[in-house]
Amino acid sequence: MLDVYKLWRPSPLFRAHRLEKALGTPAKIFYKYEGVSPAGSHKPNTAVPQAYYNAAAGIRRLTTETGAGQWGTALAFACSQYGLDCEVWQVRASYDQKPYRKIMIETFGGVIHPSPSDLTAAGRAILAKHPDSPGSLGIAISEAVEVAAQNDDTNYALGSVLNHVLLHQTVIGEEAIAQFAKVGLTPDVIVGCTGGGSNFGGLAFPFLREKLAGRMDVTIRAVEPASCPSLTKGVYAYDFGDTAGMTPLMKMHTLGHDFIPDPIHAGGLRYHGMSPLISHVYELGLIEAISKTQRECFEAGVRFARTEGIVPAPEPTHALAACIEEALRCKETGEEKVILTALCGHGHLDLAAYGAYLAGDLVDHELSEADVATAVAALPKVPA
Repeated sequence: MLDVYKLWRPSPLFRAHRLEKALGTPAKIFYKYEGVSPAGSHKPNTAVPQAYYNAAAGIRRLTTETGAGQWGTALAFACSQYGLDCEVWQVRASYDQKPYRKIMIETFGGVIHPSPSDLTAAGRAILAKHPDSPGSLGIAISEAVEVAAQNDDTNYALGSVLNHVLLHQTVIGEEAIAQFAKVGLTPDVIVGCTGGGSNFGGLAFPFLREKLAGRMDVTIRAVEPASCPSLTKGVYAYDFGDTAGMTPLMKMHTLGHDFIPDPIHAGGLRYHGMSPLISHVYELGLIEAISKTQRECFEAGVRFARTEGIVPAPEPTHALAACIEEALRCKETGEEKVILTALCGHGHLDLAAYGAYLAGDLVDHELSEADVATAVAALPKVPA
């Protein structure tokens, strides 16, 4: 695993000097750039160990879901390193929006299907009710889990949410702590985008450990899309991780497993639930959470690209928008805060989304309280 990690780890920690100058802020903005991986995102940090351990156990094929395509790409890459077959169900909305993701996954040797598909009972049931369904991560998970459950040589691999995934991703935060130590700084504010929670937890949890041990005082802020706000508007309850109810129940912040988010361009954040670990620390008051609309986020992404020279994936533009917001507050107060975020992937395969933003075609969608009430009405009944 370490031999494969050496292809891109340690990932660089950059200071955003040009963005700071453009904002006129006294704050110091740093970003841990995970777009240097073979898949162009943080996802291989967990894809590599998951593929390795499955191959060591004699498994021959891994199935999975993917939203924007970063996780499917990462698992296809990891499977290619250990001689495994990889089969991916991609949320239909993202499958249509991002055709080059399909090609990248196939280049790494993976097989990819739009979800919902007619290849599984779960997919056929959705299509029977909603032939034009844009899909959701919950539906795609159901399809991938169904295929894995029917074949002894096949396992299902998840790219976010679960405890082992967040554990693998803490390599991000651990490296960042060591890198900050080299320049004698510690962050005052950590900001990360949150969908299922792996990128955010990977960056924030090592720093949270340091905070709990009394070795640093840092504010940790999660940023999610206003159209899929599981932390800020969801309920904390037991729910299925997938739409068909094939997964174990997990206690998490959720919008309900039947919830199908608006097909925003940040496809990696279109998940109805939040990691149980992140949900727990949020309930304890150890982290903050806010939501952002997609036009504000793409505005931040364009500003970042024009200053720092990296086109970010739509997902981390949520964190960048919050970073800029914090930096502008520092401009008003004169505080020289150190702000850290994880730039969890590049947006080279998301240029159609930037094209829609630049053309003025993107619309904002915020989930109302009535939408939330409807979404959580179907939560499973569990003993008190």
